Amino acid sequence: MPVTSVTTDPEALTMTLVADFPVPVERLWKAFADPRQLERFWGPPGYPATFDTYDLRPGGVCHYWMTSPQGERFHARWDVVEVEEPHRIVVRDSFADAQGEVDTSIPTGRMSLIFEGTPEGSRFTAVSESPTAEALEQVLAMGQAEGMRMAIDQLDTVLQELRAYAQGKGTRTEILDDTYVRITRLIDGPRNLVWRAHHEPELLKKWLLGPDGWQLVECEVGDASRYVWQRGDDETTRFGFEGETLVSEPPHRAVTTERMIGGEGPGTLNDLQLYEEDGATLLTILIEYPSVELRDTILATGMTDGMEASYARLEETVRAE
Repeated sequence: MPVTSVTTDPEALTMTLVADFPVPVERLWKAFADPRQLERFWGPPGYPATFDTYDLRPGGVCHYWMTSPQGERFHARWDVVEVEEPHRIVVRDSFADAQGEVDTSIPTGRMSLIFEGTPEGSRFTAVSESPTAEALEQVLAMGQAEGMRMAIDQLDTVLQELRAYAQGKGTRTEILDDTYVRITRLIDGPRNLVWRAHHEPELLKKWLLGPDGWQLVECEVGDASRYVWQRGDDETTRFGFEGETLVSEPPHRAVTTERMIGGEGPGTLNDLQLYEEDGATLLTILIEYPSVELRDTILATGMTDGMEASYARLEETVRAE
């Protein structure tokens, strides 16, 4: 992980994050200067950012929100104070309402983003200054330190060309913490077709099959979903999953619940995100499990291998389309 430290200084009223990357400082700067690249990592997993205003010059305003897996939006605003390309950005950092106006119930801080060249590449330092000790305690209690760490740990993916990062590496599973797992797979095809292949039953039945010999015999997609598989003609082997759609933002994000049909207890929360670059689509699924025990049980079933078999078929389906 690129983040090397996250520290707080109660006397200076600061929180400081440091991360190192094997790229020139100009490339690191570009990831922050381009809002479309910034959206890919500025927000912890499950809370991607959307910038609708991005004026990166002194006196400019940047307004964005993070969307939770349940569809809630959390708005924020930067008032730009200094810009020294490619080394420094300083902003007044505020929570905001949906119109981008400052939320005065939470104190505004000051954030300095510093970019430096190193013998190995570049270093990113973020220093967040709070106006009072109480304000620092408030933002730390809201999870600012861990949220920032998880966000910046996603930046290494953005800094690489997509094909160089993922092509030929198959389905990859990363355990983020006790309940979160991230699945990534590059699909050699455009995002709109990958989206369609996830939401049109006739296409789903071509690739969402699991091991050889199984077929998808029931497929319902929409506000509610239902998938049922069976092996060959043997109806006694049937099993399936059902759930609801919580967020649908075609063609780049869908958040759904999933639980086994007839099963007991809570299921999982699946956050599908699609990013296209150079005609290829990075498919990312962030899965939230209700417990570490269920997470480990499901991973032990060979889930990654099963998903790779399906995603290989998905790629063939997209190419055929």
